[in-house]
Amino acid sequence: MSTTHINYVEFPATDLTATQLFFEKAFGWSFTSYGPEYSAFSDSGVEGGFFKSKLSANTNKGSALIVLYTEQLEETLNVVEKNGGSIIKPIFAFPGGRRFHFTEPSGNELAVWSDK
Repeated sequence: MSTTHINYVEFPATDLTATQLFFEKAFGWSFTSYGPEYSAFSDSGVEGGFFKSKLSANTNKGSALIVLYTEQLEETLNVVEKNGGSIIKPIFAFPGGRRFHFTEPSGNELAVWSDK
């Protein structure tokens, strides 16, 4: 049996330019543009892309939640806000650590957690 693992993730984006700039500035992700409808990212832990869409990924709509890891949770929250992200769930504790949820400029929900 072959091994199967998550290799690539794709998100919708209402504003590809704003979304790309947010992830470049906030997290240092690299992007390759494939025209006005698609931009691929790397340097995030898993590769993926954003496609032009009127939709966004949110857990209240049943979307999977992408969770990023940091050793400096408060600092990362400040970086998210400074670069145009909106905090939708402030830092809270859960078994194993703490996290917060945010939306990026195209409205996609992600979370950041830390065990520190």
